[in-house]
Amino acid sequence: VQLQASGGGLVQPGGSLRLSCVADRIQDYDYYAVGWFRQAPGKEREAVSCISNSDATYYSDSVKSRFTISRDDAKSTVYLQMNSLKPEDTAVYYCAADSSVIQSQLASQTAYAIWGQGTQVTVSS
Repeated sequence: VQLQASGGGLVQPGGSLRLSCVADRIQDYDYYAVGWFRQAPGKEREAVSCISNSDATYYSDSVKSRFTISRDDAKSTVYLQMNSLKPEDTAVYYCAADSSVIQSQLASQTAYAIWGQGTQVTVSS
């Protein structure tokens, strides 16, 4: 079971990126909740946005109205569309998945057993 995060890069403030989290060798991906988490240098990892198996969503206050999470279960992929990026969005972004996450736990890192390798997002002029 693997998660592959991709789509990071260097972008100017105000720009956009779309991250993808592709699941490999996970059956019934539609049963899984998937979360995006990020860790900036010198800071703890934090929840950014998560989506449940019933399409309930969570967004941190810092990304609400700028980021959109979505899923395509036929492609075993969850996307994070990031618009109006700010320098403070710079971090390594990780995706995580688990089939046992209940809605109240969506933003809890400890609820997720499967983690991807991370993709770097740098917002700088």
